[in-house]
Amino acid sequence: MGPFDYDRYLVDQLVRPIVNLYRVTPLAAGETPAGPPIAYVRQKKMKIKEEIRFFADEAETQEHFQIKARSWLDTGSSKYDVIDAQEGNIGLLEHVFGKSLFRSTWRISDPEGEEIAIARERSQPLAILRRVIDFVPDVGGLIPIPYNFDILAGDQGIGKMDRKFQLRDRYVLDLSGDTGSDGAGKKLDRRLAIALAIGLDTLQNR
Repeated sequence: MGPFDYDRYLVDQLVRPIVNLYRVTPLAAGETPAGPPIAYVRQKKMKIKEEIRFFADEAETQEHFQIKARSWLDTGSSKYDVIDAQEGNIGLLEHVFGKSLFRSTWRISDPEGEEIAIARERSQPLAILRRVIDFVPDVGGLIPIPYNFDILAGDQGIGKMDRKFQLRDRYVLDLSGDTGSDGAGKKLDRRLAIALAIGLDTLQNR
């Protein structure tokens, strides 16, 4: 099985100076690894134009793909191309500003710009509560609020991302609902889904 053929992944943050660094590991049952990490993700802080790179190894000798902002100016409904190092464009992630005012929403599209799925914050009441708490000086970042997303293709739930409460950011990306049982194959490229998981933690304006 290839690194991007699994249905479940653990995304956890590694503590490093200057950069945000994440590790992506395929999962078997629960949070048991199904193998070694398949990607290490680097985001340099304070870059004018957002760029996040995904590598096969922690030494960063082989790049898998990257997230690249279309514009250096964040206007709310920001768009990010996901580009494979060899194959070219994988798809597009778009932060939908209007719908995100009360519940964070991202649109996931294929290389031709056709919508594949929507990632939406699961609970609107908790989303509003989280925004209110974030405005409280010196307190908002200390109060844990669940930060979970559902991934929907039309009316079908094909995946979800759930945050685990630990000192470091830690998420389980579960695409078990994207089975491809209709004979058309799986809807969501796992590279695009992993890019989304990282984007939900690093690119989002709450």
